[in-house]
Amino acid sequence: MKNAVLTLLAAVSAIAASAGAHAQQAEPNWPSKPLRWIVPFPPGGAMDAIARTLGDKASKTLGQAIVIENKPGAGGNIGAEFVAKQPADGYTLMITSIGMATNKPLYGKLGYDPLKDFAPVSLLAVVPNVLVTNSTLPDIRTVSDLVAAAKKSPGKLSYASAGNGTSIHLAGEKFTSLAGVDLLHVPYKGSGPAVSDLLGGQVNIMFDSVTSAKPHIVSGKLRALGVTTARRSSALPDVPTIAEAGLPGYEVAPWFGVFMPAGTPRPIVDKMHAALTGAMKQPDVQARFQNIGAEPIGSTPDELGAHLARESARWSKLISERGIRLD
Repeated sequence: MKNAVLTLLAAVSAIAASAGAHAQQAEPNWPSKPLRWIVPFPPGGAMDAIARTLGDKASKTLGQAIVIENKPGAGGNIGAEFVAKQPADGYTLMITSIGMATNKPLYGKLGYDPLKDFAPVSLLAVVPNVLVTNSTLPDIRTVSDLVAAAKKSPGKLSYASAGNGTSIHLAGEKFTSLAGVDLLHVPYKGSGPAVSDLLGGQVNIMFDSVTSAKPHIVSGKLRALGVTTARRSSALPDVPTIAEAGLPGYEVAPWFGVFMPAGTPRPIVDKMHAALTGAMKQPDVQARFQNIGAEPIGSTPDELGAHLARESARWSKLISERGIRLD
């Protein structure tokens, strides 16, 4: 426990030291021109929807347009490396996800350092994953049923993911590690084809995003066994958490946060933070978040920095233990 605390403190200190080392003077009338908001994944997902919703609101508060630019590829690394190399003048920001904490141990060599090359702004939201199975499987109706079936037939039950290293994949790795079971991982190129094969019965289970799984749960084609977060999802209030449903200690919370290049002046970071957190309090934004299954958070920049350090330590340990590498 002591070593974990020391590691966390060192990581947070590194973030603060990096920001100070690269800091520059804040532009007195910032912002005086449009801002670029980089989304390191394709349009259409929860991350893109959150950025566009908040960007529209924050632009009105700041008095300048916020232009969304999608720069997908390499699990978010292409967009993140781009932002890390931009001037620390307050005109570039990025929304990112749990990949900010997992990509370094997954890929090994990155063109940026997640802990040193960015100034944290705010945690925005969590979009839970939900453990689902094809509703035609009669013997798996609960998490306990799944664990029992997996122990009875090691390596026989399969789980789909949106690709190696995604939060959906890591949710499965965390499950197999904690439950002590052997499940066959079947990676796909995206959530869409994975869900399609789950509906068709080619794979048995999946830890899918609430956003894409909910319509199939409501229609009865998929059966929800549990959500991956520590609390129940407001989008699926009748579905227990996986911890409640038979696997104590299980938690995977796919989060979204905003970062700017390291050295961005703190007054600019604080102004951007205020614009984003203010936008999240507006009723139409909250309704939009609920529609996509996002649970609003909001945090201080320092809280996001500490959260990233904790998540980095946590996922590095699991990824190392499970021997997962993508490079």
